[in-house]
Amino acid sequence: MDNKKGRILGILLLAVMLVFGLAACGGGSGKGGNASDGSRQSEGDGGGSGNTGASDDSGSGNTGGKQVTLDFVWFTDGIEGEVMKAIIKDYEAENPNVKINLVEVAYSDLSTKLRTMIAGGRPPALARVTDTGYYKNQALPLDDYIGDQEAFTSQFMDSIKPYYVMDGKVIAVPMDVTANGLIYNKTLFDKAGVQVPQSPDEVWTWDEFKDALKQVMEKGGAKFGLVWDFTPHRYSTLLYQFGGSIFNADGTAAAINDDAGVKALEYFVQLHKDGIIPESVWLGGENPNNLFRTGTVAAHLAGNWMLSNYREITEFEWGVTYMPKAERRSSVPGGKYVMAFKGSGVEDEAAKFLLYLSSKEVNGRYCQESLFISPRKDNAQLDYAFGKEMFEIFSNELANTPAEAANDWSRQELITQFTTDMRNQIVEAVAGNMTPQKAMDQLAALINAIIANTN
Repeated sequence: MDNKKGRILGILLLAVMLVFGLAACGGGSGKGGNASDGSRQSEGDGGGSGNTGASDDSGSGNTGGKQVTLDFVWFTDGIEGEVMKAIIKDYEAENPNVKINLVEVAYSDLSTKLRTMIAGGRPPALARVTDTGYYKNQALPLDDYIGDQEAFTSQFMDSIKPYYVMDGKVIAVPMDVTANGLIYNKTLFDKAGVQVPQSPDEVWTWDEFKDALKQVMEKGGAKFGLVWDFTPHRYSTLLYQFGGSIFNADGTAAAINDDAGVKALEYFVQLHKDGIIPESVWLGGENPNNLFRTGTVAAHLAGNWMLSNYREITEFEWGVTYMPKAERRSSVPGGKYVMAFKGSGVEDEAAKFLLYLSSKEVNGRYCQESLFISPRKDNAQLDYAFGKEMFEIFSNELANTPAEAANDWSRQELITQFTTDMRNQIVEAVAGNMTPQKAMDQLAALINAIIANTN
């Protein structure tokens, strides 16, 4: 009898437990479910919930989802780290379910850090990068989040598109851009009575610019007309202006030894022979920055980051003017991008934050406060605390840069293998050890071998 009562009690207890269990399951489906509240973190490429990020590119508002933490690998060149921290704080206030953990590393350690995390199966949600091509296979494609690709990319400078659109997919968002441009000694130009171009319509040809530099040397007292940074990146500005490029359009062969490429190097060599560019930089390793600071050089072809570097100069007045043109105008774009990664487990929230960062208002704030050039076309005239007109000229240089520049320099898997050789071949031509044609032919042969071995 006791055994029978025990069995009955056991059955009753089991029935009660089943009732409460079913009730609990029913309540859970009404709230907090990852699939129903729009906060599901996708696996891989974002899946069907990608429209969550595209619906509001301001990133404002609480998603109502679960708490997530986004690890954001970051390096800092100057003050932009503090600017980003303030932006993150505002984003977290608007999105209480999101915590962004800024993982700061030295730039020299960035590649190792990211490769280690990716190889270990624990990629970060986000990272600030310069060489987007290195991570294109690990990057989260953003097309499911941005809506129409053409509408999204048309917001940014055309010249940088190859850096963040690869294999037909948007793999990162542009944050800031760099440009090569022309900084000049206003005191020397004024003394010589030479007025620099005041608008894009007044841009000099290279021959006109060379004549102007000679006049500043003769009448203004400049020892040299121009210093040029000792890098292939800066040299290639002239290459593109003469209508040349390093690779052909699809990157399958070298083009640097065609007529345009050879003429560009011939002109560069002649500038040295004429005494306009001092041989001490490209043949002797002298720092062009230091030479310009002496006040005895008329102009410096340099990157826009030199604006902050030269800011404290008080011994003479200096400014920025438009670079000359040959067949066309050109600068060389560079810059930094933010990328989300596949397999982080928080892809949707990472993509949403990228759209927030790339919006007009947030990107404008970031670039203005960091003294950067914005990649957005509608942020070409930011209210900088210093050098507003100078930044606008650099921005205009990028707006007039042909696609070849980014097509070349975005091929990081190739170009990093021969930049030292490229510089050495230019040096050989400047030194008179070989003709520009021979120097470029040898470089082209090396590039073609690298392409064959890489592919």
